[in-house]
This record gives sequence, C-alpha cells and structure tokens, in this order.
Amino acid sequence: MENEKKGGFTSSLGFVLSAAGSAVGVGNIWRFPYLAAKDGGGLFILIYLCLVVTFGFTLLTTDIAIGRRTGQHTVTAYGSIHKKWGFLGKLTFVVPALIMTYYSIIGGWVTKYIAVYLTGAGEAAAADGYFTSFITAPVAPIVFMLLFLALTAVIVYRGVEKGIEKFSEIVMPGLILMIVGIAIFSLTLNYTDAECMTRTGLQGLAVYLVPNFEGLTIKRFLEILLDAMSQIFFSLSVSMGIMITYGAYVKKDVNLSKSVGQIELFDTMVALLAGMMVIPAVYVFSGTEGMASGPSLMFVSLPKVFSSMGAAGNVIGIIFFVMVAFAALTSCVSIMETLVANCMQIFKVSREKMSLIIAVISAAAAIVICLGYNVFYMDIPLPNGTTGQILDVMDYISNSFLMPAISFLSCIFIGWVVGPKWIDEEMESSGYKFGRKKLYRFMIRYVTPVMMAVLFLQSTGILNWF
Repeated sequence: MENEKKGGFTSSLGFVLSAAGSAVGVGNIWRFPYLAAKDGGGLFILIYLCLVVTFGFTLLTTDIAIGRRTGQHTVTAYGSIHKKWGFLGKLTFVVPALIMTYYSIIGGWVTKYIAVYLTGAGEAAAADGYFTSFITAPVAPIVFMLLFLALTAVIVYRGVEKGIEKFSEIVMPGLILMIVGIAIFSLTLNYTDAECMTRTGLQGLAVYLVPNFEGLTIKRFLEILLDAMSQIFFSLSVSMGIMITYGAYVKKDVNLSKSVGQIELFDTMVALLAGMMVIPAVYVFSGTEGMASGPSLMFVSLPKVFSSMGAAGNVIGIIFFVMVAFAALTSCVSIMETLVANCMQIFKVSREKMSLIIAVISAAAAIVICLGYNVFYMDIPLPNGTTGQILDVMDYISNSFLMPAISFLSCIFIGWVVGPKWIDEEMESSGYKFGRKKLYRFMIRYVTPVMMAVLFLQSTGILNWF
C-alpha cells in the first residue's frame, strides 16, 4: 500500500515533528520532572540519557522500520512479516485502545486549569483540595474531557497531511519556545521564606542537574534504573503501535537513521527543559519538600508556586498550562490516529467515518472512567502493591503490564526469529548509512530483551515475591 494512496507525511521534517509531537506529551512535562526530583536529580538524568541512546534507540528504530517496510499498521504489520507472530500486532493495538480511554481525561484536567488561569482564579487553584474537588465533581471533568477529545478528533479527521502534519509543524516550535521561556524565567526566581532562608532558581537547577549519590545502594540504583526505563516508554511512544503507524506514512527516500536520531534529540531536549522549567521553580518556593510531591506535582504543587509569584503567577500559569495542553494534544492525536488507521484497514471504512466512531467510543469510555472518581469510586488493589481507581487500572494494564511484555516479545521476534538484518535492510534501503547498526544488533538480541523481562517482573510486582 503506497503512501500516496493512504496519505503520508510530505517531508522528513513533517515526520520528525509529528513523531516528536507524539513522544513529547504529558509524560515528558509532568512525569520526567517528578521522577528526576525523586531519583537523585542528575543521577536519574545520567541514567536516562544512557538508556535513550541504547534502549530507546533500539525500540524506536524497530517500530518505525517495521511500519515503513511493511507499509501496514499495527494490527497487520507483524503478521505480514511472519504469520505465527500476527498475535503481537493485535496485542500491541490494545495499548493505544486502553490509553485512549483516559488520556483525554488528563487533557481535560489541563484544559480546566487553562480556564482557571484565564479567568484570573489562580489563587483558587492553589488552595488545598482544589484538584481533588474538581476530579471528583460529577459534571465538570466530563465537560472539559469532551472539549479536549473533540479537538483531538478534528485534527485526526483532517488526515495525515492537513491534520496531523500541519498541526505538528505549527504547534511544536511554539511548544519549544514556551518551554525555553519558562525554563529561563524559573532560573531567575528567588524567594525568602518565613525562616529567612533564601532559595534561588540557580540553586534549584543544581539540585536538578547535580547527581545525588546520598544513600545509594544497589537496590536503590536498580529502582532508579527501572524508573528511567519505564519513562522511555512514555517519552518515545514505543511499544504501543504509534511509531509503527507513523512509520507506515514515511516515504522511502527519507533517511530513517537520521530521523530516529532527531526524534531522540528533540524528545530528550524537551524532557530536560521540562525538568529545568519545573524543578527550580518548585524548589524556590517549596524547597525539597515540594519536590517530593510526586505525580501531584503539576496539578497541586505548581499552582501553589504560581500563587507565590504574585501578579506574574497568573500569566505564567496560563502559558504553562497552554504549553502542557499542546503537548498532551499532540500525543492524544497520535494515539487516536493509531486507532483510526488500524480500524480503517480492518473495516475498510473512510477516515472521516472512523474518526467519528472512535471519538464516540472514546468519549463513552472516558465518561465511565471520570465517574470512577465519584459514582463508581472504589480502591482497586494492583499487583505492584499500590491501589487506584479505574483510571489507574487502565494505566497499569497498558504501561506496566502490556508495554514491557510487548517490548520483550518484539525483541525476541526481530532479534531471533526474523533477524536484525531485516531491520538493517530497511534502514539502509535508500542508500543511507545505518550508523548504529552494531549497537542495534547487540541491543535487540542480548540486552534489551533481558532488561524488558526484568522491567515486566518489577512492574507486575513479581520481583517482590523474592
């Protein structure tokens, strides 16, 4: 199936920006900073950078090369290579289907905060219990989710060239400018607390970048390593079918090796800047205690930081949450596109019709999950020892269970069943050099499957049995 028949990226830049837009999402701007704060600052960053150019590179290359060489989407791509492995494509398709049920909810939360700061109610957002009272409300979370989901559906409805590529080319440069601007502003901050202790943004930057080896043990190092590996999935959108779908839209004359490197660089740069933007600001106004707030960092701690900034805080709050909304939207678009593209291929239905169908199904599922914080509220125990609501269950199944398992199986499939040469041929198909060929072969066969197996055992809580 040729790109011209099914739509495709018109340029290498369009592909890189769209793929990077998928990768640069809430995971980078929200999850990366709180993991860095939790896991020793520069130590986490150092480990993460090593993993990006090894594990991340391996998984990203595999997905994109499979998509372009087969010219097919996730559900049928694996089966077209080897019939007995067709199940892996179907399993991979389940991941974006699950993520789509709740990603638009998080996008709705961000949209709510944009509305709050636009109306000058930033002080209210900084109050204790504000976020909890919002997500447990019966109607408001659903309304904001539907607004975010509708915008996502419109972009996907317009197609690859006029929708996804055009949107990414406009939004991604603006996203970078906003991140850089807020990061620079964060470094200029200073604050003196009630105990006459003055903290500065540059001190916060040191906390972020300088490795902290205090209390480091082998067990603690492995925990940080596994945190960084799990972040790779969020950061690069691998093992969820998205990059296979985007790879199928890439023209044969595009240098895939160069594009993979650009996506890695773009995504990592945004993650590092996000940490530089968030952590110094939180440190200045809340100290190291504020940095330990974990997943609530963006919706609870940062509004308190903006409130502490005085009049400027409301403006910074608007810019920050608009930026997060852009990042969330590019990722949500890629998730919906994966579902739409696969279903178009399976059911032979037009893009326009399938976009509407997927949007309606996603809205229905998201409404149920929204109600999981009130009408359907329950504490559900998870295998890794934590408890959560319906949203947490969907997130656990997709990110902690399926994605490590799919990565492991993909490595076995390419590394030992098909052989790395199959990927090498696609990477070099247009006469371009595959610069990290030896690294790829070594990683896909020996290192990545072992580490993915360990991550799966850790994520599912099986390692805790020993």
